[in-house]
Amino acid sequence: MLPYLLSLGAGLAVGVAYGLIGVKSPAPPIIALVGLLGILAGEMAVSSWRGHPAALSSLLHRKSFAVEPKAPKHPPA
Repeated sequence: MLPYLLSLGAGLAVGVAYGLIGVKSPAPPIIALVGLLGILAGEMAVSSWRGHPAALSSLLHRKSFAVEPKAPKHPPA
């Protein structure tokens, strides 16, 4: 949860800075953000339908911290 709060805080700080300077934000319009939210909700619905009860937490974790697992290194024989 902390990364989301930090991200929100950083976004608010940058938004305030843009507002004070009078620069138009390069952020996508609200309708695009709503579309992205719909995509995540759809993915979560399919995961839940397939029987993954922790669909929300797994999606949030997978989307935020996408680290591919590394295969164990085997010493050469």
